[in-house]
Amino acid sequence: MERLNQTSSVSEFILLGLSSRPEDQKPLFSLFLIIYLVTITGNLLIILAIHSDPQLHTPMYFFLSFLSFTDICFTTTIVPRMLVNFLSHKTISYAGCLTQMYFIYALGNTDSWLLVVMAFDRYVAICDPFHYVTIMSHRRCVLLVAFSCSLPHFHSLLHTLLLNHLTFCDSNTIHHFLCDLSPLMKLSCSSTFVNEIVLMTEASAFLVTPFLCIAFSYVRILITVLKIPSAARKHKAFSTCGSHLTVVTLFYGSIFYVYLQPVSTYTVRDHVATIVYTVLSSMLNPFIYSLRNKDLKQGLRKLLGRRKPQAAPS
Repeated sequence: MERLNQTSSVSEFILLGLSSRPEDQKPLFSLFLIIYLVTITGNLLIILAIHSDPQLHTPMYFFLSFLSFTDICFTTTIVPRMLVNFLSHKTISYAGCLTQMYFIYALGNTDSWLLVVMAFDRYVAICDPFHYVTIMSHRRCVLLVAFSCSLPHFHSLLHTLLLNHLTFCDSNTIHHFLCDLSPLMKLSCSSTFVNEIVLMTEASAFLVTPFLCIAFSYVRILITVLKIPSAARKHKAFSTCGSHLTVVTLFYGSIFYVYLQPVSTYTVRDHVATIVYTVLSSMLNPFIYSLRNKDLKQGLRKLLGRRKPQAAPS
């Protein structure tokens, strides 16, 4: 009862969004609607191409299809709420805010661990090619995906439960376009000491660990590739990693900028970096993986070719 009384004064939050100027709302709505549609279409095409082309039934594309599915869910957690805010009320219920935050952290970190699994796949393919089929068996691939999808939910649940124990008194205006941990903690009128300690320890470790795993994999890959005498084989080995490295740089660069800083320093300037890893990264991933991948481009051509209507016989 005491907990209910403490939070009853704040039953909803106000998301200020990207701009408070009325003349900016419709252009921003159009922009993010296009981004959302491109994201859904691009990732859906990747999934359909992979599942319809037997040549793409390999571990690398198996992981990529799950990354695309996660990106669809991740973007859907954020952008539709933004679109509503652009054209109508900017309020979100207390429960809705915590629910959005939970799925943002769960799905965002699922993306992170799937990138680790994809880096491990490239490591085995290049550093231990003769045992690749044995190591990357279908059963092991399924277990790796299951691990990548389940572990982030425990991490997200921890921070959601800790946030739920904070008291929100009078201020309910979030200077952000989504319900994120740092701006919500700044609104609390109770002590956030425990939340900040957990954020700077567990959350930082959970964020940095996948990046270190990816870095370790690519250090080993680099050492192996440099030992290859043929320049053509070196280029081929590096080309299989180029798309993944681009996605990793885009994703982790923006995340580190936002989250590896004290809560007190969080400002509106961080919105741009947040947009990069929550919205733009999910939109760009299909282009990054398809433009530099001949097999995937061929799979997309086959898929789109089958979707074209057949000409009527003369």
